[in-house]
Amino acid sequence: MSKYQGRSAPISVSQNFLTSQKTIERLLRLTDIGKNDTVLEIGAGKGHITKALLNKSGHVTACEIDAKLFRMLKTKLANGSNLSLHNVDFLESALPSSAYKVFSNIPFSITTDIVRKLTQGSNPPQDAWLVMEKGAAKRFCGKPGDTLQSLLLKPFFDLSIVYHFRREDFHPMPRTDVVLLRISQRAHPDIPHIEQKSYHRFITHSLRFGLSGKGALLTRQQIRTALSRAKLNPIQQGGEILYIQWLCLFRCWQKHGQML
Repeated sequence: MSKYQGRSAPISVSQNFLTSQKTIERLLRLTDIGKNDTVLEIGAGKGHITKALLNKSGHVTACEIDAKLFRMLKTKLANGSNLSLHNVDFLESALPSSAYKVFSNIPFSITTDIVRKLTQGSNPPQDAWLVMEKGAAKRFCGKPGDTLQSLLLKPFFDLSIVYHFRREDFHPMPRTDVVLLRISQRAHPDIPHIEQKSYHRFITHSLRFGLSGKGALLTRQQIRTALSRAKLNPIQQGGEILYIQWLCLFRCWQKHGQML
């Protein structure tokens, strides 16, 4: 039994299961998963999604932390020759070393940890479709405004909500609205992957201490000059800073700013 964020209850307690094969098939038609793909499933649960993935993909690697569910899955899916089933804590296990995609109805209580592991690892998925709470999906997408989570993802991934569930689709029924979020690795990222950690430090520090004043990484003059040269609007006091402005300022800091 693993602990997440101070909790020691089985992850299955925080999971809302999708059991309708009709709904699952409808969701998989929204993906481009095919017979040449290896698919990672996080939280296989009762195996309803796993079974559909086995029919649609070339190989499925399924993780299930709950020992009771894992034993049930081993029996239920014993004939799946293209299945690798693991009784592991996904957050403590290694990501696949070769190309893969993800399709999962994840435990809502560890959504941020799962997305962080998938997107900040050395081998992120080509594509990921994750069932999660609508509020969390909007934060990752930067809607209505950018968040730390969305700013860290946007240079490297395209994000979109591709399906809205009814609460009745799940058992037990969730208390909040649920969606399917697609996270797709960008073929041409806005920032080279080698600079990802530096970008993360810049964004995290700037959101914590602000862009101006004590602790800021750039001077007001550097900010004004950088945005002007890039033909971008100046940042209004108290106004939202757009993603394209953040990119401009990060590049300015790389060239002229101080080291963290």
